Amino acid sequence: MTQTLAVGDQAPAFDLAASAGNSCSLQSLSGRKAVLYFYPKDDTSGCTKEAIDFNALRAEFAAADTAVIGISPDPVASHDKFKAKYHLDLMLLSDDSRAMLEAYGVWAKKSMFGHSYMGVERTTFLIDAEGRIAKIWPKVKVPGHAAEVLAAARAL
Repeated sequence: MTQTLAVGDQAPAFDLAASAGNSCSLQSLSGRKAVLYFYPKDDTSGCTKEAIDFNALRAEFAAADTAVIGISPDPVASHDKFKAKYHLDLMLLSDDSRAMLEAYGVWAKKSMFGHSYMGVERTTFLIDAEGRIAKIWPKVKVPGHAAEVLAAARAL
């Protein structure tokens, strides 16, 4: 069941598959900040722009001791193609079971052209070094978003 999270809440635990047989968990991020950006689908216009923007700032995020991780329900193979096509050096996690998407409250009812469906509500969470939610950006508009998240990570 989808839940609503707030600033100050403990971030829900996760352990998801990434590229090359790797995985990533909340526990593995302990002691550093993390940006978890949830997006609907690999290789679509908004999702591609968002990934490219975060990728362009990866050195600045690293300097701010902040991991940047994208999460969608797409399989790892789709993430690998997406990363190769756009030369992305970001960790992308696959949540094909939607357990993390639901735990973070981003699996939501959406509508397009009068049709309702379930999908990912583009949302970003900034997690502090203790695993607590420091900031939430719901219903993200992509232009300028990665730079805004970077500013928040630097200030944390």
